[in-house]
Formats: sequence, structure tokens, C-alpha cells
Amino acid sequence: MRQKIRNGVWPVRAPDGYLNNSQTRMIDIDPEKAPKIRKLFEFYATGEYNLKSLANWCKENNLKGHLNKEMAVSNIQKILQNIFYLGLMKYKGEVFEGKHVPLISKKLFDKVQQVLQERGRPQKIKNHNFAFLGLMKCASCGCAITAEIQKGHHYYHCTKKKGPCPEKHFLREEALVEQIKNYLQKVSLSSQDTKKVLVELEKDELKAKEQTKIVVQNLKKELAEIEIKLEKLLDVYLNEVISTEEYTARKQKILTRKLELQEKIRDFEQKGLSWLEPDRGFILKLNYAEKLLKSENKEEITTFLKNIGSNHILQNQKLIFSLNSPFSLAAERSEAANKKLTFSRRWT
Repeated sequence: MRQKIRNGVWPVRAPDGYLNNSQTRMIDIDPEKAPKIRKLFEFYATGEYNLKSLANWCKENNLKGHLNKEMAVSNIQKILQNIFYLGLMKYKGEVFEGKHVPLISKKLFDKVQQVLQERGRPQKIKNHNFAFLGLMKCASCGCAITAEIQKGHHYYHCTKKKGPCPEKHFLREEALVEQIKNYLQKVSLSSQDTKKVLVELEKDELKAKEQTKIVVQNLKKELAEIEIKLEKLLDVYLNEVISTEEYTARKQKILTRKLELQEKIRDFEQKGLSWLEPDRGFILKLNYAEKLLKSENKEEITTFLKNIGSNHILQNQKLIFSLNSPFSLAAERSEAANKKLTFSRRWT
């Protein structure tokens, strides 16, 4: 068993997303489960999903564990912490390099561990049920926005801790929620459109992989030619055909090019497709905004608003904030599309 693990072969049952190949005795990617396991990491890395919501997603998308059992929260947590999906293996406390194909990048894995760590910190006990406290500041004086209950309804207003404030009106929570939904609508993407975009991204990924493969092959070919040049240069020098000065100058030039090639190969192999992960994560966040429109979880809505924007203020009973890029671009496109639709309806 230990010898197998040292050779990079997992000696026991493969984790979810992989299959034990009885013929080759190697670990293969499970074509059905692997994409879903990858999505668990992508979803959780956004910070907008918890383990319970991922368990519900597994039920909806028929992702089950060994013996066809439903994915429990504990199973999902183990998956998100398993370095096997990185291409590494931990066996009896020791880490080994595996020969199996990784499902995710180290960057994505690290982001998931960061979210897990933050979620695991003790949370401050809240003595209130005001979901949007801590989100906004007063536009006029910069004080925090507080809340109180009047006749069974939640109202938000300036604390006025710095003295008299022109913002005298209270904003009812139901009205605030409507304003928030208007923002969410601008940066939302339906599940149907999300699937279409992700399919296109997967196509781009396949193309990029092929192009990267060709580029790396050409670079490695040139690197091999560099090695031959160095050997020939040494032979010429040892046969006293060229001087020491000329040999040193030529060698330095060749070695400089060798280092450039090695660095390029490293960059392509390690970072070649890193641009796809932020794109995929952004699309999933747009889809998450669409789901929040139908959600009653105000805490998750507050967290999402903080993630997509900054400088949230309350001015004249209106929530105002700046959308971060690329969410600002998504909102501009949505507004432009709505104006075009309105104009079209007027003339038809």
C-alpha cells in the first residue's frame, strides 16, 4: 500500500468525482460526477453558499456519494478540504504527489479554504433581528444607520450620534427590500442563460487548452534546441576554435534565452487558463443574484450587496451605492436593454 502511494497511485477507494480503474489500477476522472464536484468548489468559493445550500444543490442535481447515498453536510465539508482534488494525496498523515488528474486549481482550493476558515470563526451574538444593519451609513452626516420596530414593522434611520442630521425620515424595511431587488435585477442572470454562458466558457476553455498545448510544445522544442546549441558551443570552445571571451558571450546569450523559455513554459502550464476561473465565478454570482430575488434570506442578501458594491449610503429614504466592476458593466447592459425594450413597446 505504501509503495503504491509513493508511486503516486491511490491504493484505496477513489473520492467522489473519481473512479477506480480495475484494469490499469489507476484513478480515472468520473465523467458524470467530476463536473458537479468542481461546481461545489466554485460555488463555495464565491462566499454566497453555505454547506447546507450545497447539500440542497446536490439533491437538486442528483449528485450522490458512495453507495448512492445523498450528500450530507459533513460529506461536502470533507470534499472541500480534500487535497486529492488538487492532485495531491494524504495517506497516514503524509502528503504525496499523485498521478491522477486534478479537478481544480490550487488557487480555487485556497479560496475555498479561506471561506471555510472565515465561516468557522465564532460569530458575534446579535441582539436584534434587523437584517440590514451594518450595511449602510447616513449620506448627510456619515453616521451609522440603526433600526427600530414601530407597529410591528422595521424602520431604518440615522443614529444622529454626531448631532442634528437633515435625514429625518425613516425607511421601512419592506421599501428597502424593494429597492434592493431593483439592484439585484440589474445584475442577475437566469439559470437558463447561465447554462448557455458556462457552455460557451467550456468551449473557450477547450480551445485555450489546445492553443496552450501547441504553444508549450513549440517552446519545449526550442528549449531542446537550446540544449543542443550549448553542447555544440562547448565542443567548439574545447577544440579552441573560439576564444574564451567569445565563448562566454555566446553562452550568456543562449542561457538568457533558456531562462526566458523555461519561465514562459512555467507560466503557460501554471497560469495559462487562470483567466477562466474569474469569468466563471462572475457568471455564477450573476445567477446567484437571480436566486436571491426569490429568497427570503436577508442576511445572504446583505452579504451579497457588500461583495458586489461599496459605499452603501441611505439618502432621502433611498439606498445608494457604487457597483464594483464588472457588476457595474452588467448593470449598464441591463439598463440599456430595458430602455431598448421600453422604446420598442412604445412604437408597437
